[in-house]
Amino acid sequence: MASLQNLRISQREPHPLEQLSVAESHIARDVILGTHGKSVIDFRTISLDEPAKAILVPFLNSENAGTLQANTPRPPRLARVAYDVAKENKVYEFYETVVDVKQGRVVSQELIDSKSHAPLTLTEFDHLVKAVWESSLFKETIAEFNIPEGFEVVVEPWPFGGPDVGEEGPRLFQGLCFAQDTRNGNPDSNFYAYPLPLIPIMDARSRQLIRIDRLATGGYEDGLAYGTGSKDVIGQCKSAEYVPELLPNGTRKDLKPLNVVQPDGPSFTITDESLVEWQKWRFRVGFNFREGATIHDVRYDGRSVMYRLSVSEMTVPYADARNPFQRKQAFDFGDGGAGICANNLELGCDCLGHIKYFDTTNTAADGSVTPSKNVVCLHEQDNGIAWKHSNWRTGRAVVTRHRELVIQFIITLANYEYIFAYKFDQSGGIMVEARATGIVSVVNIDAGKTSPYGNVVSPGALAQNHQHVFAVRVDPAIDGNNNTAIVEESHPVPFSPDRNPAGNFYEIVQTPVTKSQGIDANPFANRIIRVINPNIRNPISGKPVSYKFTPPATQKLLAQPGSIQARRAQFAQHHVWVTKYKDREFFAGGRYTLQSQDEKDGVADAAARGDAVENEDIVLWSCFGLTHNPRVEDWPVMPVDIFQLHFKPADFFTANPSIDVPSNRNLSSKLYEKSSGEQAAGGGCCQDKVLKEKL
Repeated sequence: MASLQNLRISQREPHPLEQLSVAESHIARDVILGTHGKSVIDFRTISLDEPAKAILVPFLNSENAGTLQANTPRPPRLARVAYDVAKENKVYEFYETVVDVKQGRVVSQELIDSKSHAPLTLTEFDHLVKAVWESSLFKETIAEFNIPEGFEVVVEPWPFGGPDVGEEGPRLFQGLCFAQDTRNGNPDSNFYAYPLPLIPIMDARSRQLIRIDRLATGGYEDGLAYGTGSKDVIGQCKSAEYVPELLPNGTRKDLKPLNVVQPDGPSFTITDESLVEWQKWRFRVGFNFREGATIHDVRYDGRSVMYRLSVSEMTVPYADARNPFQRKQAFDFGDGGAGICANNLELGCDCLGHIKYFDTTNTAADGSVTPSKNVVCLHEQDNGIAWKHSNWRTGRAVVTRHRELVIQFIITLANYEYIFAYKFDQSGGIMVEARATGIVSVVNIDAGKTSPYGNVVSPGALAQNHQHVFAVRVDPAIDGNNNTAIVEESHPVPFSPDRNPAGNFYEIVQTPVTKSQGIDANPFANRIIRVINPNIRNPISGKPVSYKFTPPATQKLLAQPGSIQARRAQFAQHHVWVTKYKDREFFAGGRYTLQSQDEKDGVADAAARGDAVENEDIVLWSCFGLTHNPRVEDWPVMPVDIFQLHFKPADFFTANPSIDVPSNRNLSSKLYEKSSGEQAAGGGCCQDKVLKEKL
């Protein structure tokens, strides 16, 4: 192993928000190995430890002002290393240690409480599959079912979920079981169509199965009863393929290409593999193993808008009351890490147009770090009309297109895919978008039965009812870091001679949030959250400069208060949280969600501090999602469900900031060529005449 003195990182000084290079990560690894002597160490992750805000903000302000000098103090370059140290009797201690990779020394070291479980690794999933196939108990149990020749059992690893009261103990993993029809010779044949009613449970320390949970397969008439099913669990199911070559009728033949063409190239520029500049926007793209893509130091035309933006957490609780499904609840960011599960995107498939890809790294158990290519894509897209006005007196219309800059990453978590995107527009708007697709989670159901716990989407396959609740973390910096959240509503005003004589008046009511707390959506009052800088006023309106968003009025967590599902997902109890900024308080569901029974150090705990948040450095958390009661149309792969969170400037500018966007005619557009018997449509989107006869 090379000594620290012989290791060299890039001569170019990396930006404080750039991901760690492979060389930097290996420095951190070697420091950890040197710290623990001859102990056996299993590395989990090595990633950038973002600088403290108090140190980073002055650097960013100097950078944006163009006053950085060679001797300007730079934040330390830190790596956060998560790893296990082997002790006697296969006991592992879990550490998180911060290493200064420039100085090659440990800055801090934390031994994590043994009651908290470290995020899972994909290697542990491999251990589960191996343990299942080596288990005589599993082989005996599978032999009870009639598995036809040509079908092979597939074990899909899952987090154990939230243990029942009194079940606290060892680190466990579970496997959902299916059968795959191998007779077609295609490894992508859809095994989810053949669910098997058993779940093996593995002790992660011993790597042995400790039990197999039997699953109820009944319907309405059976309630919570077990043992109602047939041994012919495959015979009652039906093939449901999705890969094109296995579709019975193939794919459509009448769909013609639709290309994204930019003959002069894209309008964005990228510097240092992290700095993005586009249409007056300037920001940094980061990436980490837990949150995936993150956005930093967001500025429009030199003015600060956000310090940091990320998708913080997501929980997916299932609503099947039959044991053991009360523990079927994933925390897709906290349990394993969205970044670890990020897809390596392919040109022409996941993103269209002129694409810039960003890479990241993966950490192996021995601490070796390797590149992972194309985990984030950046591109421009057209999203219809941005603004338009037609002057009927002169016949002239001016119209501009709504162009967006998209930063997108996609994660695959067993059966589900999630597509996350940050979208910037030319009017100063920012959107966070989440799309859910993939294959709904199914369990076996007896032939001919239906269930209150889900919907039969294919013979023998019950798609269980569940929720997806996302948490977006917004660290605003509206012309600076001291901001105030305002709850703004529009209220009707009763008839009165002095205030509302004709009854048409409504008033705007604004209530500052003075203490950290949770807030719910209220579409009936047009409730919005306005983030203001109370120290700077708009010269036109005289009001504080601000950005605003409407909390999506989606259903909150439905699990009963006091249930394990609710206790471990307190963040899903409100649509919005307002808290005071604290370094490294990034995760809505807490630092460690795997096999938890309660949310610890999450947003609910942050709000419970009761911090003053008026004209302070604040953080907003927006929680929204989908109550997913599956449809037959969600099978075998569900069309995307789309959720969007929109941030808009509100008295931040002195006019429409996109008024200067060109209204050029798109010369690539063509007139539809009629076929025999059809009449072609006339006119164009930018024509200079409006038929006054229509008025």
